[in-house]
Amino acid sequence: MTQEDIRLKRLKYRAWHRGFREADLILGPFADRYAETFTAEQLDSLEALLEHPDQDLYEWIVERTPTPPEVDGEMMRLIKQFRFDAFESRGGPHGG
Repeated sequence: MTQEDIRLKRLKYRAWHRGFREADLILGPFADRYAETFTAEQLDSLEALLEHPDQDLYEWIVERTPTPPEVDGEMMRLIKQFRFDAFESRGGPHGG
């Protein structure tokens, strides 16, 4: 197993096991779907987002509270779009 494989496995585990189920159900599938296609810099960005408290991260993703400028970058936009697309494909509201 390569260092990259270990990093991806660890990142996916962290995305699925946040301790806050609503965040797990967004971040886990997002990581499963996209992490293997990300550059090292994008993985760094995702890992940095996962360092934030679950409640804060979830509130930003579902846009209940404004996303702070320091985390409102490409990765946050990708996660928000993923969540929106997932809920739209189910025919329901856009989540949250």
